[in-house]
Amino acid sequence: MNYELVIALRYLRARRKEAFISITTLFTALGVMLGVAALTITLSVMGGLEASLRDRVLAVTPQIEIQSYGGAITNYAALVSRARSVGGVTAADPFLVGQAMLSSAGGVSGVIVRGIDAASPGMIAKLGGYIRAGSLASLAQSGAGGAGAQASIALGATLAERLKVKVGDPVRVVAPIVSGAQLTTRAAQFKVGAIFESGVDFVDRELVFMGLAAAQNFFGRPGQADGIELHLASLDATAQVTSVLRRDLGQHYAVRNWIDFNHAASAGFALLRWVYSAVLLLLIGVAAFNLIATLIMVVMEKRKDIAVLMTMGASRPAIRLVFVLKGLIVGAVGTAAGLILSALGCFALARYHFIHIPKAVYGISTVPVAATPLNFVMVAIASLALCLLATVYPARQASRETPAEVLR
Repeated sequence: MNYELVIALRYLRARRKEAFISITTLFTALGVMLGVAALTITLSVMGGLEASLRDRVLAVTPQIEIQSYGGAITNYAALVSRARSVGGVTAADPFLVGQAMLSSAGGVSGVIVRGIDAASPGMIAKLGGYIRAGSLASLAQSGAGGAGAQASIALGATLAERLKVKVGDPVRVVAPIVSGAQLTTRAAQFKVGAIFESGVDFVDRELVFMGLAAAQNFFGRPGQADGIELHLASLDATAQVTSVLRRDLGQHYAVRNWIDFNHAASAGFALLRWVYSAVLLLLIGVAAFNLIATLIMVVMEKRKDIAVLMTMGASRPAIRLVFVLKGLIVGAVGTAAGLILSALGCFALARYHFIHIPKAVYGISTVPVAATPLNFVMVAIASLALCLLATVYPARQASRETPAEVLR
């Protein structure tokens, strides 16, 4: 073991007359620990909130969407087959969108109707986890004529509460139909086949799902689709698949992904992460300033020791290294303790859910946690860098001592 490290470790042990310096060192390490723990837990919670919001938004937002610049897509079967052949795409489903008025005995509300292939494995995997009552399978069963009394729709929980309906209740759908230069309306009776709850307020309040065949018949658009929705094996492949589709499909089709749809939300979360990180790094910075003060006091206390070491042949870089190592040891102990504390805190938050938040506002009832190794590594590096920076001035001052003046 290098003698510089041996001396640095010895300076960590307090003698009776140096008890104050030792206590100050302990509180410095505790300050680093609390700063590291606060920053890591905050980043984990922010990551959990972002992931939760992304998952809930993706329940109703396509991961990748293909639309035609020419309007409705009539050859969507061929386009679906073409899209499924792209690597990373697990499913491709046509959809149709229309606006309508939904009424029941309990109320009336304007809605956006989205016709989907409810029997598609991709749609079942995407929406199945958000169904609170009923079943998506009921949407695939259209009655005689496609939009008769046996056809079913899926409503958001907020909309169902507003209309005072439950699974099995009848609702009336009225929609404007444009045929050439004429504008007419079409009305049909449906029943509530499923009620979903995504946690996104405007979705649960305004969106209605209908079987694709029933939607085509109801809106008078047989054999047509407004676009193709793609499901990916991994969201990490979003940019790559989007690029491939844009190149293969050419200028006649618009290809957009979930990042384009939710760019503002993603940018907002990124900004919040940076702000919270900067603020909490200041907390670690305060502990680093305490470390500067502690090392300065140690240098003042050990002037005679420093002079003796230099007369025995210790170089100025070696003296600097002694105090740099002492500061890094304090910082490393505080950082390690902070990481352990934050890991325990994240585990407790994820397992026991003892912090509750209003579900009506956030769409979730407990604080989500997404603790990633990268967050822990980056916080540890930042903490150790600040502690290393804090040792520069005291170590420099220690190496500038003149043995003759100290020992005189």
